[in-house]
Amino acid sequence: MAAAPSGLLWVCILLGGLGNSRAQQIRYSVPEELEEGSAVGNLAQDLGLEPGKLAERGVRIVPRGKTQLFALNPRSGSLVTAGRIDREELCDRSPRCVANLEILLEDKVKILGIEVEIIDVNDNSPSFGTERREIKVAESEDPGTRFPLPEAFDPDVGVNSLQGYQLSANDHFSLDVQSGADGIKYPELVLERALDREEESVHHLVLTAFDGGDPVRSGTARILITIVDTNDNAPVFSQPQYHVNVKENLPVGSRILTIKATDPDEGANGEVTYSFRNERDKISQLFQLNSLSGDITVLGDLDYEDSGFYDIDVEGHDGPGLRARSKVLVTVLDVNDNAPEITITSFTSSIQETSPPGSVVALFNVHDSDSGENGLVTCSIPESLPFRLEKTYGNYYQLLIHRTLDREEVSEYNITVTATDQGTPPLSTEIYLSLKVVDINDNPPTFTHASYSAYIPENNPRGASILTMTAQDTDSGENAQVVYSLAEDTIQGAPLSSYVSINPNTGVLYALRSFDYEQFQDLQLLVTARDSGNPPLSSNVSLSLFVLDQNDNTPEILYPTLPTDGSTGVELTPRSAEPGYLVTKVVAVDKDSGQNAWLSYRLLKASEPGLFSVGLHTGEVRTARALLDRDALKQSLVVAVQDHGQPPLSTTVTLTIAVSDNIPDILADLGSINTPADSEDSDLTLYLVVAVAVVSCVFLAFVIMLLALRLRHWHTTRLLRTASNGLAGMPASQFVGVDGVHAFLQTYSHEVSLTADSGKSHLIFPQPNYADTLISQESCGKSEPLLVSQDLLETKGDASLFQQAPPNTDWRFSQAQRPGTSGSQNGDETGTWPNNQFDTEMLQAMILASASEAADGSSTLGGGAGTMGLSARYGPQFTLQHVPDYRQNVYIPGSNATLTNAAGKRDGKAPAGGNGNKKKSGKKEKK
Repeated sequence: MAAAPSGLLWVCILLGGLGNSRAQQIRYSVPEELEEGSAVGNLAQDLGLEPGKLAERGVRIVPRGKTQLFALNPRSGSLVTAGRIDREELCDRSPRCVANLEILLEDKVKILGIEVEIIDVNDNSPSFGTERREIKVAESEDPGTRFPLPEAFDPDVGVNSLQGYQLSANDHFSLDVQSGADGIKYPELVLERALDREEESVHHLVLTAFDGGDPVRSGTARILITIVDTNDNAPVFSQPQYHVNVKENLPVGSRILTIKATDPDEGANGEVTYSFRNERDKISQLFQLNSLSGDITVLGDLDYEDSGFYDIDVEGHDGPGLRARSKVLVTVLDVNDNAPEITITSFTSSIQETSPPGSVVALFNVHDSDSGENGLVTCSIPESLPFRLEKTYGNYYQLLIHRTLDREEVSEYNITVTATDQGTPPLSTEIYLSLKVVDINDNPPTFTHASYSAYIPENNPRGASILTMTAQDTDSGENAQVVYSLAEDTIQGAPLSSYVSINPNTGVLYALRSFDYEQFQDLQLLVTARDSGNPPLSSNVSLSLFVLDQNDNTPEILYPTLPTDGSTGVELTPRSAEPGYLVTKVVAVDKDSGQNAWLSYRLLKASEPGLFSVGLHTGEVRTARALLDRDALKQSLVVAVQDHGQPPLSTTVTLTIAVSDNIPDILADLGSINTPADSEDSDLTLYLVVAVAVVSCVFLAFVIMLLALRLRHWHTTRLLRTASNGLAGMPASQFVGVDGVHAFLQTYSHEVSLTADSGKSHLIFPQPNYADTLISQESCGKSEPLLVSQDLLETKGDASLFQQAPPNTDWRFSQAQRPGTSGSQNGDETGTWPNNQFDTEMLQAMILASASEAADGSSTLGGGAGTMGLSARYGPQFTLQHVPDYRQNVYIPGSNATLTNAAGKRDGKAPAGGNGNKKKSGKKEKK
């Protein structure tokens, strides 16, 4: 096929302007057989773009089919040919040949249709099916007889197609061209004058076919005319045209039609054979004609999408060569043998979870090569997905976001797009799109618990791990990286960061110092978990850190206290004491808590075994039997106080008990209690004896004088009753400091202080409403009670005054005040667990104050009302802030009773039994 002259290459002007992409198209026309890269049209100009902007705007041709006919020139912005275009190959003999393509504008996500008409050029010459044709003519043929000649075929169209025939010059034949109803020209050989076989048996003619192109193209065929005997009947077909419909999926070898022609002649003149008149390549490849039977069968695969109609020219000829012509029109019926094709033109593989509904995810095209309903395609996606499909230009669809996405619910979507045609049965095609949802920081960290509690034993090592706190963040990447921190705070003046710290990455809480349960029992912390997003999000949780007590404190002895002047404390016990007599009480506390602070008392060592016993839980020292004359004046006891911790801790205290019925006996034997280390100690003892004797005399004289005054002013009966109620018996237990040169003799109604420096006795007349003493309001409320010494009472011989009153039950604990952390546990015998801090503080303050005054000799008898011999600085204004915070029961020396919660003092009520300041001492053992 020769190339067209350059003068015929031309480009048609733009037929339509660019309008709405849905309604208008750009049309170009281009001649066939152009060289690759030949310009078709200026696409950039038609789109209103600069030539170099096509690539930036994402303008490209959407590929379709196996061969691309056109391409874009990015520099010039023109649409050019991608190779040689053969119109005959594309459109066969169709009068109009149009190629359609789509242009994608990615920046606007739009599709633009372009129609390019392929203009035919005269690049094909007419050609006959065979170069040589033999015709047998009976010599008997009359002039005017017509003989069909082979037809030429020109694949070009229009003026470039076949226009006519010419026959070479001869004497017997002429050429006549007939036009059929379909417009096809059929050449016929006309006998002009009778033939004479004897004159010329063979005639050689040349048949020329020419088209109307410029220049004109032509083709020739040689006609060989053989003169035979007479055959005056030509074959006749049963139908001038045969019509048949076949499905495209008809198997190869199937018979579609049988043609039939008859000839009335006999012998060879009546035998008809069949053949294709124009054996074109496409026809001969798809169909086969049996020359004897006239059966037409399928030789190749039919494809409706390739061609839906075939026009087949057939002929039948008898032996001598007479021929008959007919047509077989084959219509190929479409079947649904092509599944839809999905072509993705634009796709976003990831999208932010905050993308609004309506955002475009993908753009794709759907095409089905079938026709009719078999080519109608619908697209769908699963309804459960938050997406929707929207049809745009032609068969293009957009995949859009239908509702807001949440990466924490679904981080990646596998979207199945299904394209289904409407054939029977329907065919479908699926494609799979993987879309990742990009995370944003929209979720704060969340702790696994609403609040946390942790426990750590005291005395823990520094750097010990306490617990691990975990916060989860449902975001991803940096948005899920959690950093832990503690809120700033202070504890007892120190920053919280000096006590505990938290690992910012793991959330492990560490102790930076060793905790002390006695310092504080719990810490309240606020932990913050913050992610690393932008902006960061955080959440808080409270942490209660409890310090667990350990048994790290030994019991501390509150009473008896160790003297500060080097003397030995002595408890006084009369020899007339009966078994069970309360000698003294060991008072101890433990700074720990729980069972670590539960104390038990036991007697470790005694100078006289079996004489004294110690209450297991009360610490009360009582006589185990009656005192005998042989019992030594000085008794030494070692009492151990042990807690219930694991392991238990204990401490000991040594008690010195002086056994005597009166003060002179005690003073006479004091030297045996503490042997002086030098002469100064001996002199001090002598001074003490003289001082005690002088005090006794002065006290006796004072009492006599006081009695006389009372008798003068009051009546005798009132005087006797007052004297009977005012006198107090000798206390059963006293605390005497020998080397410290002081004695603390205390009863419920009077106090005697003996000091080495004062040289005189002090008598105290208590007044009502004491603030910091242990004397009840009822005892203090009596008018001028009289304090006398035991020697004075013995001189008077009033035996009734020596009897001690029975114990006042108000001084004992109730069942609810029994030992234990909550007062619910029971102690042994009559003892209790010490837990009354208020009264113990007062007793401790008075003991310390009295001991201090006796040591420095500054105490005066009348130091102030209600001070019980304490100096002015320990008067009613004395407060409890100077006393350690130990809640213990108060032990009153010389009595087997213990104070309760000081109800009389706090509630303003006098305790029951106003004469409860006396206690029977039992029968005096006769010597």
